[in-house]
Amino acid sequence: MPKILICGKLVWSRKEAEELFAGIADIIVMDSPDRADFLANLKPGGKYEGIVGVYRHNVSADQIGIFDKEIIDALAPSVKWIAHNGAGYDQIDVAACKAKGIIVSNTPGAVDDATATTALYLTISSLRQFSRAERDVRAGFWKSNHKAGNAHDVTGKTIAILGLGGIGLRYAELLRAFPARIVYHNRGKNPIAPEWCEYFDAEHLDEMLSIADVLSVHVPLKKETEGLVGERLIRKLKRGAIIVNTARGKVIDEEALIKALEDGHLGAIGLDVYPDEPAVNPRLFDFPNATLLPHMGTETCDSQKKMEIRALTNLVDFFKKGKGADIIPEHQ
Repeated sequence: MPKILICGKLVWSRKEAEELFAGIADIIVMDSPDRADFLANLKPGGKYEGIVGVYRHNVSADQIGIFDKEIIDALAPSVKWIAHNGAGYDQIDVAACKAKGIIVSNTPGAVDDATATTALYLTISSLRQFSRAERDVRAGFWKSNHKAGNAHDVTGKTIAILGLGGIGLRYAELLRAFPARIVYHNRGKNPIAPEWCEYFDAEHLDEMLSIADVLSVHVPLKKETEGLVGERLIRKLKRGAIIVNTARGKVIDEEALIKALEDGHLGAIGLDVYPDEPAVNPRLFDFPNATLLPHMGTETCDSQKKMEIRALTNLVDFFKKGKGADIIPEHQ
């Protein structure tokens, strides 16, 4: 039978994987301790010879690095599908994959609720100054450092969403319960967005920023989005606005963000992602109005199991139907 290679452990769905691939493909687990060993075993006669599909999780980068051009070029011509576990796939050179005839899929939908909930927490904490209050109470200060003038209710605020995809839309649905005014910017209007999500096109982006109490970032990391939220965009926000980021750290110009915190243009920030993870710029720790999480967006057993099964199902569909359902936009 053909072989699939598991790059990154299956934590929650090992039994389901065996059932999904029974009679379809043999499962080979990548156990290379480093990149050199991995590359060597991709060659003819190596233990990964004959693989047709790859399941990939970001955790595999700890051993073999990202799936850059070197790894893609080293894959045998038999490899036709890489099922990435995750909505973001910036750790894969998708252009090199396309040139080699390898299709990449991801796991949209499976991450929506957990990531949107993380963004909601960061929004509430940033508005209400809950993170600072928790640090204070642990240090024995009770509410002596709290100033009600720096804290705000969510109800009635204008929340601007940069990127109304699956995660952004779920975030909007959660905020609607307060209620809050929801505005958003995409390259194009989302056809499934409800009528209460107000669309602002590129021509009116500055207008959207000027009315936003919170800007929540939900765009994928690509060459064209790196540093997208930079000095100009940040300064278009009204003074005291809040930025929340659960997308990728490099989508925001960190220096511009810190500068806006230092001079008070931003009222607070809520971050789950950083440019050089797991390193966090220590300057961020100096801001009491910063809520910081260690990339917790999908860190639940429920969501991680959904992600594993969805990625594996893309591989199964490739074997059964010739393609999976979640082909990334660049390969459609």
